[in-house]
Amino acid sequence: MQSLSDLLIESQIFAKREVLSPHYTPHTLLYREQEINNIEKALAPSLKGEKGRNLFVYGRTGTGKTSCVKYVMEEVKNIPNIKAKLSYINCRLYNSRFRVLNKIISDHLTTYAKRGYGAVDLYEKIASWIEEDNKILVVVLDEIDIVKDLDDLIYTLTRINSDIKAGGVTIIGISNKVSFKEELDPRSLSTLYETELVFAPYYATELYAILKDRINQGFKKDVVDDEVIHYIAAISAKEGGDARFSLKILTKAGELAEEKHFQKVTKADAEAAVKIIENEVVYDIISTLPEHQKIVLYAIAILTKSGGTYKKLTDGNDTYLFSGEVYNRYCSLTQSVKKEPKSERWYRKYLSELEMQGLIISFESGKGIRGHTKLIKLLYPANKIKDAIEKQIFGTDIFEHVEN
Repeated sequence: MQSLSDLLIESQIFAKREVLSPHYTPHTLLYREQEINNIEKALAPSLKGEKGRNLFVYGRTGTGKTSCVKYVMEEVKNIPNIKAKLSYINCRLYNSRFRVLNKIISDHLTTYAKRGYGAVDLYEKIASWIEEDNKILVVVLDEIDIVKDLDDLIYTLTRINSDIKAGGVTIIGISNKVSFKEELDPRSLSTLYETELVFAPYYATELYAILKDRINQGFKKDVVDDEVIHYIAAISAKEGGDARFSLKILTKAGELAEEKHFQKVTKADAEAAVKIIENEVVYDIISTLPEHQKIVLYAIAILTKSGGTYKKLTDGNDTYLFSGEVYNRYCSLTQSVKKEPKSERWYRKYLSELEMQGLIISFESGKGIRGHTKLIKLLYPANKIKDAIEKQIFGTDIFEHVEN
């Protein structure tokens, strides 16, 4: 364990640690030139004072969605005499319609902030502020799907465009979940006139270049060898092409080397870092899942751990579960906590979302196994998933009586 005096000594590993942060926006975003250009094109009408289309940006965690949007926002701020006003809103913090409206007020009308206004008052204040000089308000909603009353928020923001004679609101929504709009009320959905942009995962070669660029800025010279960079890039590509994941591994590997007073980061440090970061990432992913997706994942975990109604299929050390069995256990779990199970149609969407998050994999069985059916495999240790959901969401024993 390092003492305080050790921590105050100049690092032999890191040169500029902040460039390794997932919140850092580099001057050049490698392999995202086309995506940045597409965001600029979508935003151009709003910047010219026209009522533009809303933009929804999708992609897995760590594909550069937020960084690219923030990059364009910085470009906009440097354009002189522009009427567009921007608000970036992290929906993990501002997760309701009232909080989002209040954040917009805080950004642009500070004299009216924190005065105890209700949502209607905030709406009217924002609308009149936009209309007074024909400005366009661009609202960036990062992790938009987390907003609890999203229908109300979407309807409120888009309603401004109908209620005012000049100016308008443009929404840029950022989400890991491509299908989140399908949960919107048709009333809200009908008000959206949007462009969609999907960010693909990074390849190993791209992750290598991104890591190399950050290492050149963030680490002392010759501290990280190419072998370590290639290893981290390959692991991260296999885990879904997540640049944020690769940077977390790199940073943790540097910290482990520093704790041992090494002069270089070794592959062993990187391998140890992977195990640590994987646990953190799983916990973070689970925390962002909607409640019913958590219950589906919990059902998969307990069936993988203990078996179920049907005979499990195994392939070496891998265990596959029948989709129908998982759905039945999901229904049992939801009823045990006095909730209404969703339909099989929604259940299939939940499986798709869990697969997109890299938590499970599924495929059609083909002929010979109870006809055509979907097989599901958990990609993380069942105990780890089960414990994370219990401790984080449900309490340690809320499902105990229905596990077996």
